[in-house]
Amino acid sequence: MGLYRRGQTWWMKFTVNGVAIRRSTETKEKRLAEKIYCKVVTQVTEGKWFDLPFGSDKTLSELLEKYLREHSERNKALSSFTRDKSLSAHLLRSLGNPYVTDLRTRSLYEYKVRRRDEGASPKTVNEELQLLHHAYNLAIREWEWLEVNPVSKVSREAVHNERERWLSYEEEERLLRECPTWLREVVVFAINTGLRRGEILNLRWDKVDLFRRIILIFEQKNRGKDTLPLNSTALDVLTERYKAKSSKTEYVFYSLDETELDGSNVRRAFLQAMKRAQVVDFRFHDLRHTFATRLVQAGVDLYKVQRLMRHKSPQMTQRYAHHYPESLRDGVEVLDLLNQKRAQFRHSQADKKNTGQATGT
Repeated sequence: MGLYRRGQTWWMKFTVNGVAIRRSTETKEKRLAEKIYCKVVTQVTEGKWFDLPFGSDKTLSELLEKYLREHSERNKALSSFTRDKSLSAHLLRSLGNPYVTDLRTRSLYEYKVRRRDEGASPKTVNEELQLLHHAYNLAIREWEWLEVNPVSKVSREAVHNERERWLSYEEEERLLRECPTWLREVVVFAINTGLRRGEILNLRWDKVDLFRRIILIFEQKNRGKDTLPLNSTALDVLTERYKAKSSKTEYVFYSLDETELDGSNVRRAFLQAMKRAQVVDFRFHDLRHTFATRLVQAGVDLYKVQRLMRHKSPQMTQRYAHHYPESLRDGVEVLDLLNQKRAQFRHSQADKKNTGQATGT
């Protein structure tokens, strides 16, 4: 039988018009591989087999399921994997379940328009298209299902969602007064560290060094890790939390049941506190913007802000630059210095000339 294994996957070998053909069966199960091989041999015998891409009989649902199972679940954080499942569900609901080789750029353009009409944000539509684009790329490069990516020609939606919202000191005072003690500690810690909500709620004591005044953060997006310094305010919060440390949980911030704080509950309590404090148009994530904005307004170098925010590119931090135009002043003052040196040079040349004329040289 023309079956053999490459790693854990079964491959088949057969001949068509004197030409040796090798194709992956895309399965680790020998019985299923035997059935696929027998089907192909029958097609060859009856003259019904054509050298089409392996993915010609693969559907969109199979593509997305394979992407989620073999790529997203293994390589991404749980929150990103959950998001990918939601994006995949929207794609299947709107596009149906065509064969992957039948999906056309025009269909994807119509899908994009349809999703916007349904109220989906430009960012969400772009994320759905990006996921599908990545899945098709894997199907081309690694799975050998097909040769053309129909998503590559679809333009992305323009996104204008950079918020300019941060907490004023007066708003902060009102908000903290309305927060229960447990939430007040979380909010103060967020303002003074710039951590995301999930990073705060997932913080464990083995990632805290009170003596060195640092915490270790494992990035949710790229699974890297960063060591961040703590200011006195953030350190005070952790010191108080350490006094209340429980042997029943490893989390720094925990619920009354001594379990990890639930993000939905934190969000609900935060919204209620904002309503009582009359703070409007503000999200928990804007506490992170508050951290960065205050640093820049205080004249902290943008490179340091980038490192503290853990931005992967300077462009992500540049959005805060306009909050402190004084940091650019030394740039234009260089011209004053050059003008002064030029004036001094002219005076010195004039003095030399006058001195020469006076001595008759």
